[in-house]
Amino acid sequence: QVQLAESGGGLVQPGGSLRLSCVVSGSFFSLTTMGWFRQAPGKEREMVATITWAQDTNYADSVKGRFTISRDNAKNTVYLRMNSLKPEDTAVYYCNQRSPGLADNWGQGTQVTVSS
Repeated sequence: QVQLAESGGGLVQPGGSLRLSCVVSGSFFSLTTMGWFRQAPGKEREMVATITWAQDTNYADSVKGRFTISRDNAKNTVYLRMNSLKPEDTAVYYCNQRSPGLADNWGQGTQVTVSS
């Protein structure tokens, strides 16, 4: 059974930083595309950043230059470094794993709140 476990969320002031982590168990981590999505209250879930097995990355326009996604295949872990956080970044952040021909796997989510 595939499990994705996020950590690292919390309360941070505007302009601050956080690093989210997602540990994956039960799958061939190194061959999959990993991503971070977020969902704010009353809004649809949106893609924040993705990273392929070849380390190709993609970012939402709203986070380019502020967020960095990375992965450590030896640790089955994907990270999201978030700098210069804004109140509009407040959301529940979800880890996602995508494998060709299979349904996506999701973590339980971690809350990020940006407020003074």
